[in-house]
Amino acid sequence: MSEPRVSLELIEDFLAQKRIAMIGVSHDPKDFSVLLFTEFSRRGYEIFPVNPKFDEVAGRPCFPRVQHIHPAVDGAILMTSPAVTEAVVRDCKEAGVRRIWMYRAAGQGAVSEKAVEFCRAQGMQVIPGQCPFMFWQDAGFGHRLHGFVRKITGSYPKRFHGVAA
Repeated sequence: MSEPRVSLELIEDFLAQKRIAMIGVSHDPKDFSVLLFTEFSRRGYEIFPVNPKFDEVAGRPCFPRVQHIHPAVDGAILMTSPAVTEAVVRDCKEAGVRRIWMYRAAGQGAVSEKAVEFCRAQGMQVIPGQCPFMFWQDAGFGHRLHGFVRKITGSYPKRFHGVAA
């Protein structure tokens, strides 16, 4: 599956939000999702773990579904398998979450074509793929290298002057 184009403005808008749910975050402190969760927290985000399998993640109460977070979050990062992403975006719609980031670094990540189509049909902003670390200027060398490689291969998001592609 090819990654749909997404504007840099859409990514900047998502990262400007401060109440974010991370859906599918692991309980394993060595898992990348926990590293990303911790980084969002370190950067001042109010980040909410969502995973029906756990009561807590990284010392924070974990919610079974995004609908259980009140007041609603401004965005959701999906660290789910593509098989459950479609159900999760429907949960987000029900909860009033209008910004969705389907995480992907390598492989398919959380991206599901049906889920992307659903989000767009519902007027939800969707980032199908990408890793947030690439868009933080002070991220580590490996993340900056990942972004650089994507730039030279033409797969790094571009500015569209407020219009998502």
